[in-house]
Amino acid sequence: MTVHVIGAGVAGLAAALALVRGGRRVALHEAAPVAGGRCRALPDGTDNGTHALLGANHAALRFLVQIGARDGWVEPEPTGLPVLDLANGSARRVALSPLGWGDAAKRPDGVTLGSLLALLRLALPGPDRSVAEVFAHHPRLLRALVEPLTVAALNTPVGEASARRLGAVLRRLGGKGAARLLVARQGLGPDLVAPALATLACHGANLRTGARLRALVQEGGRVTGLDFGAATQPVGPTDAVVLALPPWEAQRLLPGLPVPARHAPILNVHFTRLEEGEVRFIGLLGGLAQWVLVRPSGVSVTVSAADDSVGLSDAEAVSQIWPEVREAALRFGLPGAWPVEPPPARAVRERRATPRHGLNPPPAPPRCPLPNLALAGDWTLAALPATIESAIRSGEAAAAALLSARARQAVAA
Repeated sequence: MTVHVIGAGVAGLAAALALVRGGRRVALHEAAPVAGGRCRALPDGTDNGTHALLGANHAALRFLVQIGARDGWVEPEPTGLPVLDLANGSARRVALSPLGWGDAAKRPDGVTLGSLLALLRLALPGPDRSVAEVFAHHPRLLRALVEPLTVAALNTPVGEASARRLGAVLRRLGGKGAARLLVARQGLGPDLVAPALATLACHGANLRTGARLRALVQEGGRVTGLDFGAATQPVGPTDAVVLALPPWEAQRLLPGLPVPARHAPILNVHFTRLEEGEVRFIGLLGGLAQWVLVRPSGVSVTVSAADDSVGLSDAEAVSQIWPEVREAALRFGLPGAWPVEPPPARAVRERRATPRHGLNPPPAPPRCPLPNLALAGDWTLAALPATIESAIRSGEAAAAALLSARARQAVAA
């Protein structure tokens, strides 16, 4: 049995790993020149965004262990997240977990009994409302904590973001260590994608890039071939397919498949800056920049839910963001030179970075729309937002569906 995994983003890599660990042969096909999908490394080696994991991301951390990459992910701010409020100039460290709010110095602004009850209600199942509506009477906590968390996790403005979806995130942050913030020390290329590909290669699964799937050849309600344009790859009676593609690509190949119709952009700006020092991570309020990841190789800045800023030119983005980064670096005493003039930079725009996680989301697609085809992708999970964790969970679910189907067929035979 060979399983053809279409798409070498995180979901495809996770599906491929689960399949080879289950004893299946895997052929991995990717349309782009490199693997990684939205978590790819750019040609110059930098990431396409400031991707982070939390201690609550059990599937992602397990995946890192399986590919031998866990040591490459570090906790840059173990004593609390540095947060600079550009509007009022306050700079403080904030505990991401409510368990750390017993220390008043690390408590987010606006924590009161009423706002804590609102947080608790958000974490409980119930009717869906927008996040802004739930916190309408608690604007300080909304601004200081809930809104940054919402745009980071859901990539959706609070006025339309689903409180039910955010609640699913919060329910996972209550345990000890669940809110630990982890980032790749060197970057997603060396600390995620490369070790995943190396592990798959050790199991005999190699990557074929530049291979865009044109069409699925179907016969008798099953996939019988993969049309790559120049050639068609036969899919035998015991073979299977995992489609680990963005929703619009999956729908192109499977017309009528229910997929998210609306998406939200992310703007990332990468500054070249070679300085020795530790990896750092800073949050910003009241400006354009939201998250600043500082590595010895450069500074990366992310603007999520970037409806109003994704259209900025590179020069406009750089001129607005660098002064914010510089002020944060100086306020928190980051070492090295932080000149007034911005260093060389590049902007990366993901215009359809994630689905918009609003109210009344479309139904999740079937995991196996065809008997020998399973879907993977962060957008295929109804309960969780589109993140690295969701992508890995979806890939593992797609692999499990095919492995269990094969086991049932073997028993029936």
